[in-house]
Amino acid sequence: MDFVQVSEEEGDEPIQLPAEEDGTLLLSTLQAQFPGSCGLKYRNLDTKAVRGVRSNEGRLFPPSVESGWGEYAYFCVFPKENKRKSDDNLENSTAKTKRIETRLRCTDLIVLGLPWKTTEESLREYFETYGEVLMAQIKKDTKSGQSKGFGFVRFGSYDAQMRVLTNRHLIDGRWCEVKVPNSKGMGHQVPCKVFVGRCTEDINSDDLREYFSKFGEVTDVFIPRPFRAFSFVTFLDPDVAQSLCGEDHIIKGVSVHVSNAAPKAEQNRNQQVQSYNYNSANSFGMHSYHPQGNHMNPGRNGHHRGRQFSILDGSERGPQQCQQLWWTEGAE
Repeated sequence: MDFVQVSEEEGDEPIQLPAEEDGTLLLSTLQAQFPGSCGLKYRNLDTKAVRGVRSNEGRLFPPSVESGWGEYAYFCVFPKENKRKSDDNLENSTAKTKRIETRLRCTDLIVLGLPWKTTEESLREYFETYGEVLMAQIKKDTKSGQSKGFGFVRFGSYDAQMRVLTNRHLIDGRWCEVKVPNSKGMGHQVPCKVFVGRCTEDINSDDLREYFSKFGEVTDVFIPRPFRAFSFVTFLDPDVAQSLCGEDHIIKGVSVHVSNAAPKAEQNRNQQVQSYNYNSANSFGMHSYHPQGNHMNPGRNGHHRGRQFSILDGSERGPQQCQQLWWTEGAE
């Protein structure tokens, strides 16, 4: 039995394909090893020109009747449409890689709320617990040299940067905020934090961390106190967080719902819209009856210390209502 040496591209390692008794090579044999191929070509050893192999009725014929397939190294022919698709896939893959590399690029982070006593040395020392610090700077008044209460830090790795952005920071006895400066023009940041609703008191932070860690690294778990039947889970990778949104999960036999943890500013906007809609409805006489009470006997909806509240807990409220209540009461 004769064998024909065939590779997908010229210069690739060839595969030996069996020829038929009449010396031809079945197109089906070729396509079994190289799906999508429709023919063969080879480079003439004397002229260095590329020549095509004759094909007819599903059979490929050797270049020479006397010498058969010879010692040539054959490579596949693919339809132009398939080649365009392959090129498009390669281009899309390259573009996607570039987008990922851009998103994973480190940037200067602003540190807000620094104590006056914090120095650049102590700032660097604190953040070096997360990874290599390339730059740590505290902004100072040009005349007095006094700290302005904020500074900048830059890390050598994206993982270290994400760990810092997804954690809370107690620096020199004061809670500080670390974020990407607005001036960087980063646009919409993909959130790493998710809202977990319908929680029960039996589910603690360790349970949440253990469950959600199977999807990706969890950097923080926060359960409000007093208990409100919801919690927040922060992931290192924002893509992991977004992939879980809109899903129901079973934790310790309880069905919980995961959704986006809307930022405080967005909650305030939603509250303003809801207030506007309510006032607009009242202006047309469409009042709703809500039993009211005083601070001693509030009823179902009442007022206490100037804040409206409801006896509904997080298991009955929707995610946006729970988050709105949480942000309104000033908890982070």
